[in-house]
Amino acid sequence: MFNAPHRITLHLALRAFAVLAACAAGAAHADSTLDRIHQRHKIVIGVILSGPPFGSLDPATQKPVGFNVDLAEDVAKRLGVEVELTPVQPSNRVQFLQQGKVDALIANMEVTKERAEIFSYPPTPFEEIGGALITRKDSGIKTWSDVRGKPVCVSQGSNYAKPLAEQYGAQVKAFRGQPESLLALRGNNCVAAVHVAPTLRLLVARNPDWKDYTLPVPNDLIPSPSVIWVRKGETDTQNTLDKIVQDWHRSGWLIDVERKNAMHPSQAVLDLHEKYKAQRT
Repeated sequence: MFNAPHRITLHLALRAFAVLAACAAGAAHADSTLDRIHQRHKIVIGVILSGPPFGSLDPATQKPVGFNVDLAEDVAKRLGVEVELTPVQPSNRVQFLQQGKVDALIANMEVTKERAEIFSYPPTPFEEIGGALITRKDSGIKTWSDVRGKPVCVSQGSNYAKPLAEQYGAQVKAFRGQPESLLALRGNNCVAAVHVAPTLRLLVARNPDWKDYTLPVPNDLIPSPSVIWVRKGETDTQNTLDKIVQDWHRSGWLIDVERKNAMHPSQAVLDLHEKYKAQRT
């Protein structure tokens, strides 16, 4: 029989052991995504299919195509597994990753301090992307400062909303996604819209429905690293994906895929290609 002091000591020891076991189990669970991907021979990646060049449905096949789709498919190929593409919106992509509906996000989600506090990502970005402003040619808007006091459309969860409001004094109006935002612009609910620059450049260059619209501001809004997002604590997944991204840069594959999707690689991508190519030699 244990006396009272011994019972207290044993009780505290058992509690301490339980806490340590729980922490260990939590750490194992948090880092189990890569194991789960290989066990089921499939990785689930959230992608945005709101339009070229990043992602859309091929009219002929109804299959997803685009830059983000190509990246997701190559991640799966290099992991030796199948890929399941899950369409997400700016308004729900965070929840999809938090809730485990996807293993990773390649979804036009650039690095911000707020996002980095809740998610992890491979430290090597695959692009650097900023926001462009689209408006009617007769709007009179020529600079970012010209939006002060005017309604500007963005997607919900966009990292462009804060600088538009705080730095340039725009009246930001957030919509479910890019298609809804651009529809609101055409309906004169906003004087301009701000979205990822490659999409808007392609839109005004190739779509005759947008012949009366222009991108009058030459500099992009807050160019930021574009990365693959994973949940916090998934160190194995994070490191494995980082090696894949580095090899994209080293081999020049990433530059080829961008050009295939009518994109112009940023200077950041060109510099990363030279950096990792030099490391190989």
